[in-house]
Amino acid sequence: MLNLALTFGFTAMGLAMLLNVFRLVKGPDAVDRVTALDTLYINTIAVLMLVGIRIGSDIFFEAALLIAMMGFVGTVALAKHLRRGSIIE
Repeated sequence: MLNLALTFGFTAMGLAMLLNVFRLVKGPDAVDRVTALDTLYINTIAVLMLVGIRIGSDIFFEAALLIAMMGFVGTVALAKHLRRGSIIE
């Protein structure tokens, strides 16, 4: 049963990542691209968690935590750049 759930999870996350890449490339403006990039790193975290469950290794959970921290900082920096035009005041 766990293998079926993991297979469904990988399929759903793969489809979500594909749609996010489409929005990242085709997005009409910069805000849509930043939102797609933000959602893409969240999907990457979910995939890493699924791989960690499948393999049974704790290192993937730590990698997901690092990606979450870097993704948050990157999203804040991109939002600040879009709002003001500069990141550092």
